[in-house]
Amino acid sequence: MAPTPSASAAAPTPSATPSAAAPSPSASAEPVPQSIEQQRKAVEQKVGAAAWAAASGLQAPADLTADPSLADKLKPFGTLSPQEIAVLPVEMQFNVPTITCAQLDKRPAASIKDEKQKAVACESGAKYLLDVAKVLGTDVDDANAVLDQTSSWVVSLNFTGKGQEKWTALTREAFNNEGQACDQTALGQDGKCRVAVVLDNEIVSSPEIQGVLTGDSQITGSFDNKSANELASQLRYGALPVTFNQAESQNVTATLGESQLRAGLLAAGIGMLLVIIYSFFYYRLLGSVIFLSLVLSALLVFGALVVLGRSIGFTLTLAGIAGMIVSLGVAADSFVIYFERLKDEIREGRSPRSAVPRAWIRARRTIISANAITLMSAVVLYIVSVGQVKGFAFALGLATVLDLVVVFLFRHPIMTMFARTRAFLSPRVSGLGRALPARSVEPGAARNPRVKEA
Repeated sequence: MAPTPSASAAAPTPSATPSAAAPSPSASAEPVPQSIEQQRKAVEQKVGAAAWAAASGLQAPADLTADPSLADKLKPFGTLSPQEIAVLPVEMQFNVPTITCAQLDKRPAASIKDEKQKAVACESGAKYLLDVAKVLGTDVDDANAVLDQTSSWVVSLNFTGKGQEKWTALTREAFNNEGQACDQTALGQDGKCRVAVVLDNEIVSSPEIQGVLTGDSQITGSFDNKSANELASQLRYGALPVTFNQAESQNVTATLGESQLRAGLLAAGIGMLLVIIYSFFYYRLLGSVIFLSLVLSALLVFGALVVLGRSIGFTLTLAGIAGMIVSLGVAADSFVIYFERLKDEIREGRSPRSAVPRAWIRARRTIISANAITLMSAVVLYIVSVGQVKGFAFALGLATVLDLVVVFLFRHPIMTMFARTRAFLSPRVSGLGRALPARSVEPGAARNPRVKEA
């Protein structure tokens, strides 16, 4: 027979379950420099001597409704962090009702380090006191989600040689109800013995044992494809030894983060201002095109950030600001390409007004290619990077796309409009400089009569 998982019927009141537990080794965090005794002493000082003495004297889960005064004494335990809860004795974690599953579920993954110690875990909001682990995750050879003969999803379990012996002994103990009653709640109700599968302090499955299992086993229940594969993956990979070593740690206060963000925005503003000043100095009238285009791009970027922030919670970081500053250089390059191509067309003999559309056609391909390369680089960087570099790549790609929008929908149309003005024909005003002849006259324009000495 295959074990069938059953939902916990325990109420929020604590429930005692002396049934065997099978916690798998979990990922371990950086070792805490203080000893367990030192940490417990710190927690004792935090909750107070009266609360600690009351908790230490509990031999079973306390019923606060029967003794209201005990609730006030144990109230400080509800303010402890998950890290502080993890250093408490196992019996205290279970017996103190003000220690909730919300705290227990967030304990560090390495808080259960010894499989020979009892453990406290939660399922469906109820606490369970689990016996020492009789079968470890390393004893599981394989686990797969399969369809049984009734076309229902089940999880098939295969054990190693020694693992099968341990599993058979565990199922015999649970099925024969050896020792204390199984699944006893605060109300005194008894149920079938169950085996708890624990991963990172949380019960991921608690199937009822319906027989002594001497071979491969199946966990049946109300599984679908997704839930069956999820449980199979937890059973298959939950015992992988994973250790995280802290390479770098940095705390940034809210005030410091705000000041750094303001400094980044100030740097972006200064960079834009310098580009605008240089563009007016070098291109004069054409510098106004650069100014208006950059302002429009900035407004579009700001609007996009607001929309992304409200829809997906996007946050502007220093890395994102750096990406936008880099995009200023990309935008400035597209201006230079367009304007220098315009000068080349005029030097080749075209009139200023006819040179504008011709220069746009020839510069457009180069502008698109340059922006496409930048965009592809941003996409690749976003895919392969982690952390703040993703913010840099995302901001760079977003600003590049919006720059292309401004180029096609604003810059070229406004250049066509400027080409019709008289100021555009002036070398000193337009910024075209020596590319224009001393006096530009459009073909077919009427010449003023001149008088000279015969």
